[in-house]
Amino acid sequence: MACVEGRETLGGTCLNVGCMPSKALLHASELYEAARDGELASLGIEGTPTLNLAQMMRQKDASVTALTKGIEFLFRKHKVEWLKGWGRLNGPGRVTVTHADGSHSELQAKGIVIATGSEPTPLPGVAIDDRRILDSTGALALAEVPGHLVVIGAGVIGLELGSVWRRLGSRVTVVEYLERICPGLDEETAKTLQRSLSKQGMQFRLGTKVSGASVTAAGVELSLEPAAGGGAEQLQADYVLVAIGRRPYTAGLGLESVGLAADKRGMLDNQQQRSGVPGIWVIGDVTAGPMLAHKAEDEAIACIERIAGHAAEVNYGAIPSVIYSKPEVATVGQSEEQLKAQGRPYRVGKFPFSANSRAKINHEAEGFVKVLADERSDQILGVHIVGPGASELIGEYCVALEFAASAEDIALICHPHPTRSEALRQAAMNVHGWAMQA
Repeated sequence: MACVEGRETLGGTCLNVGCMPSKALLHASELYEAARDGELASLGIEGTPTLNLAQMMRQKDASVTALTKGIEFLFRKHKVEWLKGWGRLNGPGRVTVTHADGSHSELQAKGIVIATGSEPTPLPGVAIDDRRILDSTGALALAEVPGHLVVIGAGVIGLELGSVWRRLGSRVTVVEYLERICPGLDEETAKTLQRSLSKQGMQFRLGTKVSGASVTAAGVELSLEPAAGGGAEQLQADYVLVAIGRRPYTAGLGLESVGLAADKRGMLDNQQQRSGVPGIWVIGDVTAGPMLAHKAEDEAIACIERIAGHAAEVNYGAIPSVIYSKPEVATVGQSEEQLKAQGRPYRVGKFPFSANSRAKINHEAEGFVKVLADERSDQILGVHIVGPGASELIGEYCVALEFAASAEDIALICHPHPTRSEALRQAAMNVHGWAMQA
């Protein structure tokens, strides 16, 4: 088995310039803000912190390096050959690898998996220069704290990185074309998150289009227009982060040599990870579904099992999504808006973290757990959490959806006290009005 990788390090977008470095900065910035703004002082931990941004970046880089080395170890352990270079299909069963020194090598294989991931989507009129106008990679490596950071796009990446720099001292303005943040997220959950981020000082310009940007001596001047139409206005920023989404990385892969073609979004079709060409498989961000590392991992497992001749399946209805803001947001399954559109009768069980003992003791009582269950069968259809540790808590409900559990099943399970997880049980209990702690 061989893996062709063009980066100098393994791990793809997630490990190198996505999930992992952003979480390192989110964690560090949360600690800094807690110390700077008196949260720790209220607990009896006193002292004024000093921000050493260079050291914060070094520890982030060190964490990423340790993880990439860990993948190198796993490659060696499982006898996977790492071919350093850029791969390109060169007819059925063949891959040409262009190495860093310009040399080429040819591979032949019965099974070829396209897992080239995604890249930031560009915004017409706003050219990324890696100096003042940044994509997500640039925003993870700034050498100074922006006085004013404008984030274009109110999705997961924009909100997470905007949160990092706001906590480190930036004024942050988020400009979003739609009239809401986090399109696709359960609407009540999205509104709750927006209220929380606004209270923390993040400013939102919704229903607003960015029509142009020019770099000046002082920073960046953006041209804004109402999305519904109207006059333009100017907005000054020190730095701009373009975070309007990601697009599949499918250009230059030699798809035409085997008769494959991407759609207008750049995505490749698949049926159970099989492309339309025998022997070529497709997983991850280059194909349909959420652009999430754990979705790609599930597809990779199923894909390799099928190549080996085994049965495998991916349950796309039980793939969780997380926003690592503060409070965190985690969801799995369907939203209220989706259920209403289907005309499917459902019940709602909610429980606030303000009534959860552990959350109150930890001074993190913001948010709620919401459980959506079928009105007749009581089967859990969707779960939406805003609050502390949501990314860890959602796993219980991923299991529940996988096993087609009912709300009553969760309501009858003993949870440890005092923990945030009790809110999961109480919300399930409240589907039938049984909640005891609120």
